[in-house]
Amino acid sequence: MSSSRRFRLLPMLAFATALTPALAIAAGSSVPAPPSGLGHEDSAPAPSGVPAYVDTGATNQRGIACMATLETNAGVRVLSGFLDLWTPRSAFVDADQDAPEANGCAAVVKSDWDGLPGSATDGVKKHPEIHEANIAYSEKVTAARTPEQALAAYLDDRRNKAYSITDGLGPLTEAWRKGTRQITTITDMAPDATTVKYDDKGNDRGVGSKDNADLGKAVDLMNATSENGSTEPAKRFYKYARPFRASDKVAVLPQLMPAKSSKPAGDGGFPSGHTAEGWRNALTMAYLVPQRYQEMLTRAMLMGENRILAGMHQTFDVIGGRVQATAVVAYNLNRSEYAPLKTEAYQQTQSWLSHETGSTSFAELFARAHQAIPQDGFANYAANKSFFNQRLTYGYPQITDANLPPIVPKGAEVLLETRLPYLSAEQRRVVLKTTEIASGYPILNDAEGWGRLNLFAAADGYGAFNGDVTVTMDAGLGGYHAADSWKNDISGAGRLKKLGSGLLSLSGANSYGGGTLIAGGTLAALSPSALGKGDVFVEAGTLQVNSPATVAIDGQFTATKDANVALTVTKSDQPALTIAKTAHIADARLLVQIAANAAPAKGTAIRLIYAGTLEGKFAEVVVQGGDAEIAYDKTGVTLTFK
Repeated sequence: MSSSRRFRLLPMLAFATALTPALAIAAGSSVPAPPSGLGHEDSAPAPSGVPAYVDTGATNQRGIACMATLETNAGVRVLSGFLDLWTPRSAFVDADQDAPEANGCAAVVKSDWDGLPGSATDGVKKHPEIHEANIAYSEKVTAARTPEQALAAYLDDRRNKAYSITDGLGPLTEAWRKGTRQITTITDMAPDATTVKYDDKGNDRGVGSKDNADLGKAVDLMNATSENGSTEPAKRFYKYARPFRASDKVAVLPQLMPAKSSKPAGDGGFPSGHTAEGWRNALTMAYLVPQRYQEMLTRAMLMGENRILAGMHQTFDVIGGRVQATAVVAYNLNRSEYAPLKTEAYQQTQSWLSHETGSTSFAELFARAHQAIPQDGFANYAANKSFFNQRLTYGYPQITDANLPPIVPKGAEVLLETRLPYLSAEQRRVVLKTTEIASGYPILNDAEGWGRLNLFAAADGYGAFNGDVTVTMDAGLGGYHAADSWKNDISGAGRLKKLGSGLLSLSGANSYGGGTLIAGGTLAALSPSALGKGDVFVEAGTLQVNSPATVAIDGQFTATKDANVALTVTKSDQPALTIAKTAHIADARLLVQIAANAAPAKGTAIRLIYAGTLEGKFAEVVVQGGDAEIAYDKTGVTLTFK
């Protein structure tokens, strides 16, 4: 029998090339056809008749008109979901009272809003209970603010936002700051900060490519993706007061009292400018460093939470800042004039970070980006996901139709361009469609669907196979083309077809019902229900099974002569794979790897595969981790260790 002492140990992707004929057994059975499909799913289109943000983003400028409106300003329109909660005093953007002539206005056009909640000139609350919950959240978190939270809130307020947000890169932060040449003058709270307003004299995003050959292109892209990103038009349109003006129980951080405005009418809270700026920077950095994609999104969400902890903003404000910033970044990334810059900045960023960390590949840089360091506050995936999901809606109930079909804004797929590069633009739109949140939540109901996007979930791949999904990964292109992992719980009636040479891992509690076809590369099942429901057909390439509990196939299983089956035994008392119906083995190759913690004693018998019925045998078998004999019966395969 083959053993690890006789065979060179190779990665799972390459094991078949090293197999030496150990068993030559005819299949002795016919091979069933691969699972049939449904046809590909179409992505959800943006609604017709609604101006697309990516086509009209340039209209979001201060002073572009003396009386800009919902219809004429994209930055105002993308936040129109707020109108389900609030009717502002006037339905136009106040002209900038500080510079009317510079804005081309013959006269200042202003509403009579005085900026004071509940006054005779204030707007009208819809769903008062939601407004009460909004203020109650600010009262609660500012009253319970810890010293650590106070410092974080202060830094996110007074520091330049691009510098502040970079700690989301964790182990790569210092390399990034070195390459961009970012500096800050705000590193702590000064003893006199309660009476003195400190401003950051640093350089925000750093030094651009004109004077910086290291990460200058990255800085250029950061600058580009913030163009036409002002929140001022929306603030002047919605005219919603800050939380400390609505309740004296909202405790503004004492060290930020010098930064409070004394002009309520010119100091609207919705949307939060700090939050929007943080999101614009974080989304661009996630584009350039997809190895930290979800960590950067979590850091942006924390920027918003810190604005609430500071007492300067409320849940409504930070939700609005996130929505508007997402649309702004997508608008700028879709601009044709920035297409070369996107490519140059991405390549420069990957090259620089690899050099600075001593990494020789994307995979190695990924590992460096996730190495454990004490100062990485975003190292825990589960904690990041929980924090992010809680603040997508802040727990508010749905107040409008909760059953509207998914919609995906035009051009939003660009936000996943480097994170899911092996998918087509149309497929990335389907990912956004199948991972977005339901309709009906406050503020998140803009007509295009920007508010319903859940980019954290989208970075984990499809949320459903409502039609057939074909994934082609070319390992030769490196990066996520070579290996990626989908962590979502994938539902739907569609089929998954894996092609190419790369490795795709599935680790969710999947229930998709169309079956699985592997025709190239490796598909790894890392959870008991990773393969969903239906038949599994390995035509070519490798099915890799490495789950803490038995992986179940509830239909038929077929492995042809060009197929490889790689099973990792994690527990000696349970099979690696169970098949509800017939297992057809037609001269396929088998690799068995015994996990170190499952090393069996001499004479131990391990049931590798249990099937309703077993037909055929493996043509070649390699066991890594001990000497063993293989045995077949009518319902499966067993290894007995010598």
